[in-house]
Amino acid sequence: MLRSVWLVHPDAAMGDAFRDRFAGPPGVRVVRGRFEDLGPHDCFVTAGNAFGRTTAGIDAAVVRRCGDGLMERVQHRIRDEFLGEQPVGTALVVPTGDGDIPFVCHPPTMRVPGGIDGTGEVYAATWAALLAVAAHNRAADRKIEAAAFPAMGTGFGGVPFPEAARQMAAAYRHFLHPPARRLDRDWVIGRQKAVCHDGDRQVVR
Repeated sequence: MLRSVWLVHPDAAMGDAFRDRFAGPPGVRVVRGRFEDLGPHDCFVTAGNAFGRTTAGIDAAVVRRCGDGLMERVQHRIRDEFLGEQPVGTALVVPTGDGDIPFVCHPPTMRVPGGIDGTGEVYAATWAALLAVAAHNRAADRKIEAAAFPAMGTGFGGVPFPEAARQMAAAYRHFLHPPARRLDRDWVIGRQKAVCHDGDRQVVR
């Protein structure tokens, strides 16, 4: 099972936002640094796009580490499983061939690079990644126990650091605490407000 979530970003302000929003849940480690600085872990979660183009930002750093074949494998899965366009809200776990980081999880935060501030796409991508890791762990011999996440949506997406941390933390809390009762109206409204509101303020349109 997933036991540890690493939250990775080189900016101290993003680290502060992570620590603020992820206070409480177990297994969380905030890492100030870049992907290239990380030690061994089971899976790195890329903040990708719907077509698996990993040629810029942190995605490009992952490909530099794992080789061009990684993008080809991601795009092959997208062609096979999503007919060439992977929707936001889905995720793929793909082997890397790198013994120190054996898997990459690819959940698009956007169709193509562009602004996603004011949307729930960071939540959707984080939630999809967590579900994909859980599905992998149910089926695979080699489990993912430690997964590293960047600050989803804060690059090309333009999502402010505190809002990205808020949506990511909401997804992780929901992952840790699945519903124990019927998905009735009150439960659905509470889940929706957790994603789209910060206190009494609506932040996702």
